[in-house]
Amino acid sequence: MGTTDWNWRDLRASSLLAEDAAILALDKPSGISVMGERHDTDIVELAGEAGERLFPVHRIDKATSGVILFAKDLTRHGGLTRQFNKRTVDKAYLVVTESVGLPDEGTIELPLSVGRKNRVRIAAPREAIRSEREGRRGRWWAAEEDLLDTRRYPSTTLFRRVYEGARHSLLVARPVTGRRHQIRVHLAWTGHPVLGDPLFDRAAAQTGSRTFLHSWRLGFDADWRGGERLALEAAPSDAFFAPLGDGLPAGKARALLADVRVP
Repeated sequence: MGTTDWNWRDLRASSLLAEDAAILALDKPSGISVMGERHDTDIVELAGEAGERLFPVHRIDKATSGVILFAKDLTRHGGLTRQFNKRTVDKAYLVVTESVGLPDEGTIELPLSVGRKNRVRIAAPREAIRSEREGRRGRWWAAEEDLLDTRRYPSTTLFRRVYEGARHSLLVARPVTGRRHQIRVHLAWTGHPVLGDPLFDRAAAQTGSRTFLHSWRLGFDADWRGGERLALEAAPSDAFFAPLGDGLPAGKARALLADVRVP
């Protein structure tokens, strides 16, 4: 579907994950923004033009696919966004990296900052990033004395490696902090970029090929349902697993993910 071909009725029907009187949850395709797109269509604008007003509870990048949650009115929006601000929401992403050699589990504790042209970066020189590995676990961080003298945003990403092929790895990642581009920047700056990420891959930016980052699971409290905990999941398409090759066909990947524990 081209960037000018989005149709709200079709997008809504094909992407619907959950809906009630308070919320709408979609499995967003890669290639369309949630809102605020200056020169192209975004979901909020598309819905509005069709007569449906939506309030995004959180954001995922244009290049990212998967679960996205909207409130249908402002009375529900505030309570849902507070859960994200308080970090009581369960979030899990699937990532195919353009790398191998990651530990079974990892913690990336690197503050973010905003550099030239509003680009998100690590708030330290690349050569100052430190790493250690102990058994099955790895950790990346920067010493306080190496951090840039600029506004910094503490950021932590946890991941678990599900599979490693000849050239690519499949991860489940949990952004403990929900900063803009966090997973993408953390992985790229530690040498394990997301496959097809236009932030770091010029060829991907020029061709518009998909980015292999997927918002997989989202869990939150629904006070309008008596406090029920809603757990949403967007299963990625078979094409998401294609770069992993014959070693991990889609069926086998789904079986592995069924048993994996989110970090």
